[in-house]
Amino acid sequence: MAWDLIFWVVCFFINIALLASSFYQLLSLSDLEADHLNPFEASTRINSIVLPEFLLQGFLCISFLLTWHWFMFLFTLPIAAYHLMLYLNQKHLLDVTEIFRDLNTEKKYRFIKLAVYLLLFTVVLFRLVITAFNSLHDEVDVHAF
Repeated sequence: MAWDLIFWVVCFFINIALLASSFYQLLSLSDLEADHLNPFEASTRINSIVLPEFLLQGFLCISFLLTWHWFMFLFTLPIAAYHLMLYLNQKHLLDVTEIFRDLNTEKKYRFIKLAVYLLLFTVVLFRLVITAFNSLHDEVDVHAF
């Protein structure tokens, strides 16, 4: 039971990192739209965290598959597949020269990712609390004998 608790704690922190990454990208795009950043700075900031985000999300999806959490795997699979498609088509990085043309679509994409990560955060937090409660409950039962 302790391994299950460790798994959900790791998933919790990975999910927080994904939320922070998505929020940071959305904030950079909003700053670009409000003319607080120039296009080069905004695209450099966003492009520097795209690959780590893709890798973390892919790791999370694969870890759900390997630990037989089917619902969580199926929940994270579409965004992992979309990230893989973007990476294979080499459209995962923002282009400095076309960032203003794609600004609204990129912001919508980041909002959708943020909503998915928030929903995933809720489910992971719920599973973490349930697992911690069950782990403590089992530990009390062991010490009762």
